[in-house]
Amino acid sequence: MQWINLTTETQWFEIMEQSYTNPQVVFKHSPRCSISSVVKSRLERSGNGVNIRFYYLDVITHRGLSQKIAADLQIIHESPQVLLIKKGTCVYHESHSAIMMDEIVEKSTKH
Repeated sequence: MQWINLTTETQWFEIMEQSYTNPQVVFKHSPRCSISSVVKSRLERSGNGVNIRFYYLDVITHRGLSQKIAADLQIIHESPQVLLIKKGTCVYHESHSAIMMDEIVEKSTKH
């Protein structure tokens, strides 16, 4: 798995546009949270066998962007949190230890 650092609103707009072609995942991570680190590591070990881009958002460094994403998607901010975006809509979101790669992959392939 290769993380793409999400640091700007421009990137966020591009993610929304790209979601019409391929599923996009945003992982909201707090480097201060041990649960978040465990979930991130688990995702990395799980690999990614499908055509999904994975974005990493440090919610401490980029708090404003994290809040914008939550507002745009009308989803309460949590950390750690995974957001699966398809066709400009968040079709799946989960937080904390409920974040599982197999669910992300499953939801990404459903129409």
